Amino acid sequence: QVRLVESGGGLVQAGGSLRLSCAASGSIFSIIGMGWYRQAPGKQRELVAAITRGTSTNYSDSVKGRFTISRDNAKNTVYLQMNSLKPEDTAVYYCAADPLLLVRPAELYYWGQGTQVTVSS
Repeated sequence: QVRLVESGGGLVQAGGSLRLSCAASGSIFSIIGMGWYRQAPGKQRELVAAITRGTSTNYSDSVKGRFTISRDNAKNTVYLQMNSLKPEDTAVYYCAADPLLLVRPAELYYWGQGTQVTVSS
């Protein structure tokens, strides 16, 4: 079984930066896909960034060029470096993991509890 714990959220001004971390339990981190999703009040959950088993990365158009996803297999941790933050980035950010991330329905993923990111103008 997999347990995911996010950290690193907080309140920042527009243009600032944050780095989110997601620590995963077990020793399967290197063979499963990991991703970051976010959900703002009244909006649907959306993919922010993902890194799959083949280390391919995916980014939503809204964050491309500003956010970077990376992983440290030795620490079983995935990161999301968030630069040039905008008020529109305000949301709860969730870490997700699955052997077939982006292929299987999201309801089947392992999910963290989320971390709040708030960007003020």
